[in-house]
Amino acid sequence: MNLAVKEAMAEAGETAESLAARIGVDPKTAARWASQGRIPQTRHRAEVAALLKRDVLDLWPDLHKRHEPAWFRPWADIEREAVVLRGFELAWVPGLLQTEAYARATLAGETLTEEEVDQLITARLARQAILHRDRPPLLVAVIDESVLHRPVPGRPDLMREQCAHLAACAELPTVQVHVVPTETGMYAGLGGPFVVAELDDGTRVAHVDGQVRAQIIDQRTDIAVLERRWARIVGEALPRARSLELVRKAAASWS
Repeated sequence: MNLAVKEAMAEAGETAESLAARIGVDPKTAARWASQGRIPQTRHRAEVAALLKRDVLDLWPDLHKRHEPAWFRPWADIEREAVVLRGFELAWVPGLLQTEAYARATLAGETLTEEEVDQLITARLARQAILHRDRPPLLVAVIDESVLHRPVPGRPDLMREQCAHLAACAELPTVQVHVVPTETGMYAGLGGPFVVAELDDGTRVAHVDGQVRAQIIDQRTDIAVLERRWARIVGEALPRARSLELVRKAAASWS
């Protein structure tokens, strides 16, 4: 329990329901703001603090400890609040399903200091906690089969560990991993990776990756385009059980 938020709500005469009504979110979302480690999305944070007559950092001091890039934080907030995450990856294992060694390999060659790499890895691994909390989101991850066979030079052990970890994650009751097999040929996923998050009030927000930085999309027409593309991609993917079998086979092939 976040006692600072709880006390501020009591002193301001606010409840989860009243805050939700004033800010325009679902009451369940507002109630979670008083839970330890749950921070409102960037767009709501200042408004909540103003209504409770507190400084943002007094209510959520964990903001001091955040390691992800500033431009990524709005999506990290959305990810924590999501009830469903549906994503497609063409070239990488999704960040929520990466091992530490694999995550480090994705940053190899970047113009980053060792400390900066450590901060990015810490942030990426910390995000994975949502898969193991009391009420985790449903995560549906679709990946291209090439992801399972792309080597890290000189590190077959790294890919063996990553594929084994991916298989273990795929066995979680709220995680589904689907693989688009190599023989599929050209398909909608070749346009690039994306994630669509669904919040508990039905709102959908998307994250579309890029070479420099990602963008967050909330326009209904754009979300509709991504959801149509998602349907086409899923239609090319193997069922959950067959995908898991393929991931395990890939893990065994790295020797």
